[in-house]
Amino acid sequence: MALQLVIPINFLLLLSSGLAEAAPIAKPGCTSVCKNVRIPYPFGIQSGCYMDPWFEIVCNGTGAFLKKINMEVLEIALDGRSSSAEKVRVKGGSIISSNPNCTSMRSGVMNLKGSPFTFSYNNYFVSFGCNVTATIADTDQQVVGCKSLCNTSLINGARNSSSGFNHCIGLIPDGLQVFNVEFASTDNKVLGGCNYAYLSESSRPEIKSINTMEKLGFAPVLLDWQIYNWTNGWRVMLDSFNNRRDFRCYISYSTSSSIYYYSDFDAKSFHNTISKHYDEISSLICNCAWGYEGNPYLSAGCEDINECEDPKLNHCPNKWDCQNAKGGYSCNKKKMIIIGFGASLGGLSLVVSIWWLYKVIKRRSEIKLKKKFFKRNGGLLLQQQLSSSEHNVQNTKLFSSKELDTATDQFNESRILGKGGQGTVYKGMLTDGRIVAIKKCNIVDEGNLEQFINEIIILSQINHRNVVKLLGCCLETEVPLLVYEFIPNGTLSQYLHEEIEEFPLTWNMRLRIAIEVAGALSYLHSAASLPIYHRDIKSTNILLDDKYRAKVADFGTSRTVAIDQTHLTTLVYGTFGYLDPEYFQTSQFTEKSDVYSFGVVLVELLTREKPVSLVRTQERRSLATYFILSMEEGFLFDILDAGVKNEGDIQEIMVVADLAKRCLELNGKRRPTMREVTKELEGVRKTFNGQENCETI
Repeated sequence: MALQLVIPINFLLLLSSGLAEAAPIAKPGCTSVCKNVRIPYPFGIQSGCYMDPWFEIVCNGTGAFLKKINMEVLEIALDGRSSSAEKVRVKGGSIISSNPNCTSMRSGVMNLKGSPFTFSYNNYFVSFGCNVTATIADTDQQVVGCKSLCNTSLINGARNSSSGFNHCIGLIPDGLQVFNVEFASTDNKVLGGCNYAYLSESSRPEIKSINTMEKLGFAPVLLDWQIYNWTNGWRVMLDSFNNRRDFRCYISYSTSSSIYYYSDFDAKSFHNTISKHYDEISSLICNCAWGYEGNPYLSAGCEDINECEDPKLNHCPNKWDCQNAKGGYSCNKKKMIIIGFGASLGGLSLVVSIWWLYKVIKRRSEIKLKKKFFKRNGGLLLQQQLSSSEHNVQNTKLFSSKELDTATDQFNESRILGKGGQGTVYKGMLTDGRIVAIKKCNIVDEGNLEQFINEIIILSQINHRNVVKLLGCCLETEVPLLVYEFIPNGTLSQYLHEEIEEFPLTWNMRLRIAIEVAGALSYLHSAASLPIYHRDIKSTNILLDDKYRAKVADFGTSRTVAIDQTHLTTLVYGTFGYLDPEYFQTSQFTEKSDVYSFGVVLVELLTREKPVSLVRTQERRSLATYFILSMEEGFLFDILDAGVKNEGDIQEIMVVADLAKRCLELNGKRRPTMREVTKELEGVRKTFNGQENCETI
């Protein structure tokens, strides 16, 4: 069984054995292999062979180990074409057990805090047990978990494909550094037996029983890494990049919570950028430029690829027409014509015919591939839905891949607005001048294509001024591309939890934003053609447009429900601090679950406190709990934001605070509906401020 789990990962453009002989991977005089594990710089074994102590490898009779995190290394690869983090494959740490009496299992938290390593979201979260919900306990990340069932009737009644008999599998969020697991019974009983959870790169481990798990004891795990240490890392590399053009780097730095990437450097611009943004740089990744391959962190590590030797790497009609060059190649058309004339006019005609045929075949191959992607991504189903008279979606557009390539400058890294578990968002400009946000999805489950297409149809029909508009999609690419209207002024979270002095939030503005968000959710729950549950309402998913009006965004986890449905049975998914406790216990998401999340946002507007804070005591770590206890103990005004106390009317504040408390009721049936919430907030504004009732669409 262990052999079945320890499957070699297929890293993109992994250095071949032939390249290992031609180009160095370690610093001169340094060992480059330990127990069949290749050790490329910045990793190293001997002193002076690694860039930073975090990259030190201990090589002993057992294997290669990352010294500071004490994990055995199975494979290290440098990704030569991606701006994402590099990867290390390690022998995973502990398999966590809920019962200390399960002594045959290695147990303990895996903590990578302070290191340049994170658990890659390419790993899977696996749990074993009976009628147990297992969740990753990391207050800085989204709630991730899954439910394993042993009761046959429960399994037959559950619509969540991630639930299974005795075990379940789920995804993990990006950037996770602490792996700890909490177990809870699905039927409110005391946990019994041995329940296990672990991380693994394997998507479907063929584990037949708990006994097999106990014998295994570990699973392979992927770690992402980047270079964070300026003193011992980047400064050391500057000399190795001097006078070179065979590399490119991706430098991320934070300014007003935005992340920027720079690429395609020569040595001069690299040095200038490092100097200009010295205090803002947060991380760095480098790789060999196009036309080169090897180890970019070494001065002689990137070597020119001879594209002419491999027909897959050049587009010349024949090998005689190809001339290799540093970082590329050229097709010598003049030489081909001279040879053609020398042979005969007929030979020239033959060459021209071959070239024309090549272009035709290439074009047909591209069209065939686009049709393949279009069909795989549900394009035929979407066309059928668009042509149906049942859907009023004339404004939904099917964009071509060429349109969106042009709009984003071939999806240039400099156009990235942000990255998340659902995908990467790029800023683009359409041919008509409109600025849009283009979301490149990570993956689409082919088993849920009908649901994916139906959600596009439903979301394209949403017509509310406080909901980000879906303009269309492109399905002829490897992964779907979704096109949204562009919202320029960032998220509500930035204005609440970061100091943005040029635009402070007044009380009237906070109340208006609350009304706009509540109105949008009320529309989704009751006024849309089919009720829509958002499932991830939080201040980071509330955007502000050019007039600072609220726009509800990120419908990546949203679900539509039939008119006669009261809830959805789903994999537990949400964000710590905003997650409905009732949903967490039952896995049943209702419209009142969105109400609870909105209640947390309302408290954020009142207090300017974060939803989860490690500064507060354990009992009050959750903002919802902290707020309710403060109200019950009569200390509400001690936790309110100064701007609220100074600008808001006391009665007005108390009405809004009482409404927030009712939204946070543990029993969902006692919470108001979003329509009731909207009316109460509009009433507050009208009664206390003498303003007109806010108009909703």
